[in-house]
Parts: sequence; C-alpha cells; structure tokens
Amino acid sequence: RMSRHAKKLRDHDINPCIAETDATTKCMNDNNYNKDLCTDYFLKYKNCRKFWHEIMMQRKRSGVKPEMPPAEERKKILDSMG
Repeated sequence: RMSRHAKKLRDHDINPCIAETDATTKCMNDNNYNKDLCTDYFLKYKNCRKFWHEIMMQRKRSGVKPEMPPAEERKKILDSMG
C-alpha cells in the first residue's frame, strides 16, 4: 500500500515532473545506480522542477488557485510555449 506522500508524488495534478522522475529512476536502474551516466536525466528533472516552481510562485503572487496548475492546464501552458 502506498503512503499518502507517495500517492501525491504519483498524482499528475500535484507533481508536474512524473515523467522526468520515472526516466531518471529507469536510467539509474539500467546503469547500476551510476549517477554519472544519468546526468542528462537529473538535469531535465531539475529544470522541470525549477520551471514549475516559478509558475507556482507567479500564481501564488497573483492569488491564482490552485497554485500548481492541474495537468490539463500545464499541457496548455507548455503547448503555448512551443
């Protein structure tokens, strides 16, 4: 049984970087946990977190709720950026 915290991390509306998390984990598993071989994945994850954190902070400052846009809205944001 998954903990409440683990469930939150798997919720696409809460965690915008599930794909990056999964790709990093897969890379680590495939490469016997050699972090050096997964640098690109870690960087993509870090950039994803940073990007959505900025969006969240903007929304918070503007009083927009929810602060983290739901998955469907995030897709539109990304699509609008090309």
